[in-house]
Amino acid sequence: MDFDELPIPLAFPRAKCQDSGAMGLLQSEFSSTLGLQCPLIVAPMAGGPSTVELVVASSEAGALGSIGAAYLAPAAIKETIAQTQARTRKPFAVNLFIPTPFTPPTEAQIQQALAKTKKFRDEFHLTPPDPRRFVEEDFDRQFEAVLSMKPAVLSFVFGPLPRPHLLEAKKLGITLIGTATSPEEALELQESGLDAITLQGIEAGGHRGIFDPLAPDPEIPLMELLRELKAKIKIPLIAAGGIMNRADIDAALRAGAAAVQMGTAFLATTEAGTSGPYRRKLLERPDRETRTTRVFSGRLARGIRNRFMEEMDPRALLPFPVQNQFTRDLRGASAQAGSADFLSLWCGTGKGPLRESSAAELIRDLFAEGPCAPIPL
Repeated sequence: MDFDELPIPLAFPRAKCQDSGAMGLLQSEFSSTLGLQCPLIVAPMAGGPSTVELVVASSEAGALGSIGAAYLAPAAIKETIAQTQARTRKPFAVNLFIPTPFTPPTEAQIQQALAKTKKFRDEFHLTPPDPRRFVEEDFDRQFEAVLSMKPAVLSFVFGPLPRPHLLEAKKLGITLIGTATSPEEALELQESGLDAITLQGIEAGGHRGIFDPLAPDPEIPLMELLRELKAKIKIPLIAAGGIMNRADIDAALRAGAAAVQMGTAFLATTEAGTSGPYRRKLLERPDRETRTTRVFSGRLARGIRNRFMEEMDPRALLPFPVQNQFTRDLRGASAQAGSADFLSLWCGTGKGPLRESSAAELIRDLFAEGPCAPIPL
């Protein structure tokens, strides 16, 4: 199939939103086309929080649940999707990381990284890992695993989906959603033939979706991105970053978003796989202090400030994704010890106490406050 023969991206106008019935859940053209009851994507939170239970509960409640599959081997991806499909017939998304080219670390870099983390590992009596034995998941095999299970949606971060992969997913009718942190990235994604784009404001928790792992963060607030791009982007825009409540949702819809994506708000729900020390850190105060850092994975990501963020020498970092594997033993030991000092506490800038209810109760309450705010044409 030639690129010019690409199926036209699904038409999801952003201009209308309507009440869908007794629960007061809201529908946009985007959400109703996907079979959702409300314009909400529960963010993919790879590495633990995005359990099958959370995905199923979110989708059954009318939102789009998301499997964070970036760190899963192909067989585990198939098994996770199969478990989800066995428990819900509602649509859900699977999220992958676009592979990031990197230069393997030099021996000098490895020795510096080992030296700068020695004091931390000594506290847990850990034998340091060998970064030379880094093993990266094969993206092509991950992608093939996803396609073999035919989920409704495939979302991804860190760049455009390679053309051959995009064509294969289109053949199967899978809706494709990319992630942009700047107008330039959004325009590139639109030109590639996607169905929708998640605009990730600087407020968003977790990994920044910046295409170039070494580039500085554009640090563009979500509402600024929406204002600049709503007239330039012809496919649906999904708003992500700092969205915590119905007022935030309405503001994003008014600004031109077809839907919102929320992650932090769901981290304390009963179905989330958030570890004990991570959960306690999220709940201890409503004004969670966050910043972006590279120390956990080698890529910029936003999380709650903790000891490792403050004490790790940024000059001793290995490239992404090597750094992510290099710090995995510290994160695991910290969680086992009940400490949040060395955990990647991904969290957005949104303030206020987090709900410890079920995901379904949170979704119901978010969309039970009256009709949708009017969205300007």
